[in-house]
Amino acid sequence: MAVKRLIKFTLVFTLAVILMGAYTRLSDAGLGCPDWPGCYGHLAVPSASHELAKVEQHFPDMTIEPEKAWLEMIHRYIAGTLGLMVLAILILCFKQPHAPKKLPSFIAALIIFQAALGMWTVTMKLMPIVVMAHLIGGFSLFALLLLLYLRLKPLRIPGGDSHARKLMPLALVCLGVLIIQIMLGGWTSSNYAALACTTLPICEGNWVDNLRFADAFSPFQGEHPSFEFGVLDYPTRMTIHVTHRIWAVVTAAMLIWLAMKLRYSHSHIMRNSGYLLLLLVIMQVGLGISNVVMNLPLGIAVSHNAGAAFLLLNLVFINYALWRKA
Repeated sequence: MAVKRLIKFTLVFTLAVILMGAYTRLSDAGLGCPDWPGCYGHLAVPSASHELAKVEQHFPDMTIEPEKAWLEMIHRYIAGTLGLMVLAILILCFKQPHAPKKLPSFIAALIIFQAALGMWTVTMKLMPIVVMAHLIGGFSLFALLLLLYLRLKPLRIPGGDSHARKLMPLALVCLGVLIIQIMLGGWTSSNYAALACTTLPICEGNWVDNLRFADAFSPFQGEHPSFEFGVLDYPTRMTIHVTHRIWAVVTAAMLIWLAMKLRYSHSHIMRNSGYLLLLLVIMQVGLGISNVVMNLPLGIAVSHNAGAAFLLLNLVFINYALWRKA
């Protein structure tokens, strides 16, 4: 069916958008273009002499950094292409009488909201609550596209799975725990707190006495010309980082528990999903530790985002299979 092939391709493309967004953010290129949807008033990064003269006239206090500007614009180009692909999915679903209608409509609404968040990310100068919402929107889109694909695919667990059915509440709790961890990761990144602690297992110094939860998780951080590179003091950023790290331990423990339980399922689908979950958790923990030990190298930091996305997909699949098929 054409719509299933398109959804599979769109899933791959969505992952590319998520990773490109992470690469752009981690390269400090989120404000590579200070306007939206173009770049200094152009559809591409201006480079010709007459274009640069126009930029100097309308953006006198700005200096074009071509590498960062191109990163931002490429991210916008592929995000715009993704929007067109989601629109095509919506049209195909409405043309097919037995295809879902509500879910693709919601996905289309989400991609429109994502475009608005992309605009606000620039116009509000990387305000952390907006940046985090934009990241969460991308992950949500990824998960919902998989759910739509599963709704269209005839997944079968022969004879059901009485053992797996008992794991439905645990799987749902694990999904919630992972979502909270992804949100904490987004809040850590958007507040430039990823390097607030550079030792293991928790943080250096007397970190317990410096915890400031009220300031760390307030969505309102006052008025600033720009939020680029963060506006919070060290104890507040450290609190964000420590919370993300401690919840990572909780998340890893919960997901490993679920993975070990799935080993005893009668269905090979559920057993393989459990093995994959265990592998992804181990990889994600390794990437998180590498970020600390190696001082946040760009490639590993982007891979950490990819690991979170794959963990989310894996848990969405497990929950779908348990609640609808087992």
